Amino acid sequence: MLLTILLQAAAGAGLAKLGAGLGAGLAAIGAGLGIGRIGGSAMDGIARQPEAGGDIRMAMIIAAALVEGAALFAIVVCGFIL
Repeated sequence: MLLTILLQAAAGAGLAKLGAGLGAGLAAIGAGLGIGRIGGSAMDGIARQPEAGGDIRMAMIIAAALVEGAALFAIVVCGFIL
């Protein structure tokens, strides 16, 4: 309902599609950067303390799943605009 009202209020359909495309692209880029940073930091932590590798790996997977879920939600919302 709210999405329909916002789309009707937009000046043109082309502008809404441009915004949706940019939003989906930025969400994908942000997720890639975030997961890369999580992975790099986890590998650094495991290299410094190998005995804590299991705990660090588990926390890394949970954090990466949260980032991926937020990015997927953003891309789905942008897809509804299209």
